[in-house]
Amino acid sequence: MPFLGQDWRSPGQSWVKTDDGWKKTSDETNNNVAELESYCKDEEFYKENLFLAMNCDVAAKKRKKDLLNNNTKIPYFYRDKWIHVHKGSTKERHGYCTLGEAFNRLDFSSAIMDSRRFNYVVRLLELIAKSQLTSLSGVAQKNYMNILEKVVQKVLEDQQNIRSIKDLLQTLYMSLCSLVQDMGKSVLVGNINIWVHRMENILHWQQQLNNIQITRPSLNGMTLTDLPTCLQLNIMQRLSDGRDLVSLGQVCPELNVLSEDRLLWKKLCHYHFSDRQIRKRLIMSDKGHLDWKKMYFKLSRCYPRKEQYSDTLQFCTHCHILFWKDTNHPCIAYNTESCCIPVSPQGFINLFKY
Repeated sequence: MPFLGQDWRSPGQSWVKTDDGWKKTSDETNNNVAELESYCKDEEFYKENLFLAMNCDVAAKKRKKDLLNNNTKIPYFYRDKWIHVHKGSTKERHGYCTLGEAFNRLDFSSAIMDSRRFNYVVRLLELIAKSQLTSLSGVAQKNYMNILEKVVQKVLEDQQNIRSIKDLLQTLYMSLCSLVQDMGKSVLVGNINIWVHRMENILHWQQQLNNIQITRPSLNGMTLTDLPTCLQLNIMQRLSDGRDLVSLGQVCPELNVLSEDRLLWKKLCHYHFSDRQIRKRLIMSDKGHLDWKKMYFKLSRCYPRKEQYSDTLQFCTHCHILFWKDTNHPCIAYNTESCCIPVSPQGFINLFKY
């Protein structure tokens, strides 16, 4: 018959069978004390590990929150060399790529440090400031301001491309003024006070750029004016912006005379504008000749100028990947070069218009 009652030997005790029956061992007390101490130590170790784990988890969440906080001293920049541009959901992938996601993930922070890509990124920032700010997510808008701050700091250090950054800041400020109607009303993501603070930063950057003093190089070697006139004109023909020619002519009287060369402005007009556009905006000088300099600035106000960049983003039509030209992307096409097309700043924005 099975034993159905409670076991009269308590658990954890040591018993031995003798001729007189079952008896407890002599080290019962020592065993109980040792087991109790071991249990307490294990419990204390467990509590300590649990406390450390909770602290690590809280610290990780705090670091993640700090990265998204506007008071973060060191902003985080993504450094992806390529992204997949998908415009719809499939069985393997849900959702689509947005302009904000592409702007966040692509490595623009390193691109602005490259002189070949600097003008490309600045032009992209300007186009986004004109019409695409509201389409960016909150994280993308913050990343936009972080990259813009990095651009301004680079210009202040290098003392180059000052005019283009001034135009960018002015465009951004005017767009924000139109978007932020008054206190408490905003179509942008985030608190109104955040954007007011950002607008104050833009005004501060503009003031810094206005106060910048170009340091004259201390080199005593050959300068531009020491070259023959034909070489000076050849160098001027490499300038694609008429405002740069005007600025160059203000350096000295000799360069001022060369910057007024009619053939120089004629080539600049034919470089940026078509013959049809030029025929619609003919301007005659007092001497009966075409005033190509005035025609250039009038054409610039009426038509977009031709954009040319040393390095641009590339788009693979085979695998739909957007990448920088000098980086490889995972493509299985037989001839990858025939599948890649350059993407202008406006083309980059058009990729994400669905």
